Amino acid sequence: MKKTLLGLLAAALISGHAAAEPQAATAEASALSTAAEPSAALPAASAAAAPEVAATAYLVKDLQSGQILAGKNINTQIEPASLTKLMTAYLTFKALDNGTLKPDQMLTVSSKGWRAEGSRMFLDPKKPASVSDLIKGLIVQSGNDAAITLAEAIGGSEEGFATMMDTEAKRLGMTRTRYTNSTGLPGEGHLTTVNDLAILAGAIIRDFPKYYPIYAMKSFKYNNIEQPNRNLLLYRDSSVDGLKTGHTSSAGYNLVASSKRNGRRVVSVVVGTASTEARASESSKLLNWALQSYDTPKLYDANQTISQVKVYKGSANAVGVGFLGAAYVTIPHGEGQNIKPVLETVQPVLAPIQKGQVLGKLRIMNGTTVLAEKNVVALNAVDEAGWFGRAYDSIVLWFKNLFSDE
Repeated sequence: MKKTLLGLLAAALISGHAAAEPQAATAEASALSTAAEPSAALPAASAAAAPEVAATAYLVKDLQSGQILAGKNINTQIEPASLTKLMTAYLTFKALDNGTLKPDQMLTVSSKGWRAEGSRMFLDPKKPASVSDLIKGLIVQSGNDAAITLAEAIGGSEEGFATMMDTEAKRLGMTRTRYTNSTGLPGEGHLTTVNDLAILAGAIIRDFPKYYPIYAMKSFKYNNIEQPNRNLLLYRDSSVDGLKTGHTSSAGYNLVASSKRNGRRVVSVVVGTASTEARASESSKLLNWALQSYDTPKLYDANQTISQVKVYKGSANAVGVGFLGAAYVTIPHGEGQNIKPVLETVQPVLAPIQKGQVLGKLRIMNGTTVLAEKNVVALNAVDEAGWFGRAYDSIVLWFKNLFSDE
């Protein structure tokens, strides 16, 4: 079943808030697999062309809608360098929340951590450091000694921690990421993609808002040595509040950055640039272009019914579909009047139905161009009907199939 929901979208684009439950303007038979996978973010067409970016791979993504607005080689595996420490930090935050670590817990750097090459927070093997300081050393100073110390405390060894990193990456949907260490020092098979890095950056911001402000710290002093944050955008753009830099001779200069402006949050990932200045300027171009060229209105509130779908063999004849969380869409600035949403639902829908079960897709169209598509789900569960109800609907479905166009 396909429905065009014009009244809903017009109200949403004008007000920026969810509109009332829509009425179907047209209906057309359609079928989607009941095993539909989560919708992938789709690039949105814009009147303003994306800027040229001097990088091996890059993307810019609106975190509210989940849409990737521009990118190059987004699923090509690259060396993350110290962007690896985004996952090290994610697992550290998780350990703090589940009680595995305490902020005031004191840890001593091992010989491996103390001898680690590259950037460091200058831990002293004779002087334990607090977990709180180690986190700042990890994020602000990009300390490899801090990364290994935290990894060993959480995973028992850096190798054990790397296994945990891979498990977490898989859970988050980072399908082309593999870790062999906690630091990002070059290692065989230690690879990720800019798409996976954007997923991870979004997860940090979403899952750990109380720790995220650490990424905005411009400097941190430990062991009488003060080091600046290497993210130059923190000093140049007040809307930028994180996330992480990275560099090795083989990976080039990398930066994951996030900007929040006028209620919108976007994240950029730029890898393989030529210098610290280049990674900052190329990232700035992407962030500013995304924020100036697009709008991200809210279409629906969480649990708002956008349509009713017929249910067969169920204790109820219909189920409401919508989104369990607030639904946003990113559209080209000033193009709201040309946008229409089209709802396509699974047919037939058979009970039992679980709350959150995918029952179709909402596609946001600009003419024949799909700007975005999002899975719609059942907003409540529907149990099976009794024997008579199931038998009756089986007969109904048999006749529908008998006379359906094939």
